[in-house]
Amino acid sequence: MIRPTRAVEAIPATTPFIGPEQLMRETGRRELVRLGANESAFGPSPRAIEAMRGELTRLSWYGDPESLDLRDALAKKHRCSPEQIAVGSGIDDLMGLAVRAFLAPGDAALSTRGTYPTFDYHVVGYGARPIAAQYLDDGTPDCEALLSLARRDAPRIVYLANPDNPSGRFIARAEIQRFCAALPHDTLLLLDEAYADFVDEEELLPLAFEDRLIRLRTFSKAYGMAGARIGYALSSARNVATFQKIRLHYGVNRNAQVGALSSLYDEEFRRHVVAETALARADYYRVARALGRSYIESRTNFVCINFDTAERATRVMNELLARGVWIRKPGAPPLDAYVRVSAGTEPMRRAFESALRAVLAGAQVEVP
Repeated sequence: MIRPTRAVEAIPATTPFIGPEQLMRETGRRELVRLGANESAFGPSPRAIEAMRGELTRLSWYGDPESLDLRDALAKKHRCSPEQIAVGSGIDDLMGLAVRAFLAPGDAALSTRGTYPTFDYHVVGYGARPIAAQYLDDGTPDCEALLSLARRDAPRIVYLANPDNPSGRFIARAEIQRFCAALPHDTLLLLDEAYADFVDEEELLPLAFEDRLIRLRTFSKAYGMAGARIGYALSSARNVATFQKIRLHYGVNRNAQVGALSSLYDEEFRRHVVAETALARADYYRVARALGRSYIESRTNFVCINFDTAERATRVMNELLARGVWIRKPGAPPLDAYVRVSAGTEPMRRAFESALRAVLAGAQVEVP
């Protein structure tokens, strides 16, 4: 019998995310109000769409395996050299490269329990050992707990998302600087900045290109290109060269490269998306207050609304799905008592509010 490796065979069957397509098949619905995956409801840049449309006849060509034009443009944006940038098919791909490159089987990798699950998915899949700190009670990653575990267990990688997913919390620049400096010097910080485009640059960790730091960025959120699957890593030239040894060289599709490059030159559209997202967050805060629910003030394109217990939050999520509104909820405490709703257009938000009010008015969900 042909068998997988022992490490892979020992992994239970795992699906990190159940997509809306599967949910539509299961519920018999032809469409859902998509507020569950933190996609941009405001679309890609019109300039990106035009550029991608103009290149469709060249889909018979492979993309540039080195993403040279895109890396040049990103280097200008981040005031670094192209050798300090790696392009991949989204942050998930780049996480996998970091795990493969820097974690041997059995090595420890540290994150926060309940944070973005793809990191641990890679850690387990490549035979390493995940360990976790707990969130603070307000849903903020606990930097002190992470530091304590890093000193005790000597993980090769520490993963931190800032702004955080799924809470939406943001750790201020000074705290992140202190956290980076306090980590053991032989520990790599994998800093997931998927939502950095919703935060002013002066609030983020200052530019640094060190072997012990890899920062992950994406075109999926503010740039509205989640379906194109393209992101990048900022790090030292040495780390980028290490990625070069193992990455899938034709893994980034050509049209994604074209769209990402055009998106970078449409800063006005990105600012428009950031502004519309802020309006959506404020609208969700209003809805939560009107319904007597607390919420987390978010620095991302989603908002978490509190329903007091994990069971109640799960019922709300499922009842919304039954009414055609797809959202998600965090899976670990303390955030498992919340539902998480992505920033939508005004009609999408009205559909969410109407469905939520109907759910809370019904007998299925008991809310004090």
